[in-house]
Amino acid sequence: MITTNDLPRDHPTGQFPVAQDDTAYQYDRNPNTIRPQRLTYVLPPKPTYGKPQCVANEVGVMLSGVILFNALDSSGRDAGAWEVQDSCSGHPEIVGEYHYHTLSPCIPNPGVGEVLGYALDGFPITGGQLGPDNVLTTGDLDECHGITSAIVLDGEEVTMYHYVMTEDFPYSVGCFRGRPTTVQGHPQPGPPPPPAPPR
Repeated sequence: MITTNDLPRDHPTGQFPVAQDDTAYQYDRNPNTIRPQRLTYVLPPKPTYGKPQCVANEVGVMLSGVILFNALDSSGRDAGAWEVQDSCSGHPEIVGEYHYHTLSPCIPNPGVGEVLGYALDGFPITGGQLGPDNVLTTGDLDECHGITSAIVLDGEEVTMYHYVMTEDFPYSVGCFRGRPTTVQGHPQPGPPPPPAPPR
């Protein structure tokens, strides 16, 4: 089980909403404010590898305490390319959940054997560095953005399936290989809009 307030434990966040006098405002006017959350992830201790399953917005949680979203923004575009993010590659969404879409430069040791977080199906998420100037890319991974290799898990080296954070799209979990869990504590953005009037 992982419990988090969704605020990064080991790095600062940027200022949101984006100020009108900030040059970033011309590109993405993110009006949202970062707010602490109360989130609990009950992940399967021994996830089972299976057929790919679709992902929703949230795909995991990082050991930094921050939520990990998929690669897309709400318009279906590459969020890493289209949305304004702070210097640690994070930003808030409508209810204030601070999250990453891409690998944060503020997460140290993004090696392929180092667990950086967990996907909602319980499989670990690692970095992509194999060594100096040697990193995994999307082309090295399966359709869900994962690979089976040696990682350090709970202080022991094990060989297992895990997702990999890369510098290239789709950056992290592209589909789930296990059964994703639901997250307890997500606030709701409000009631749905009223139905459109009949024509």
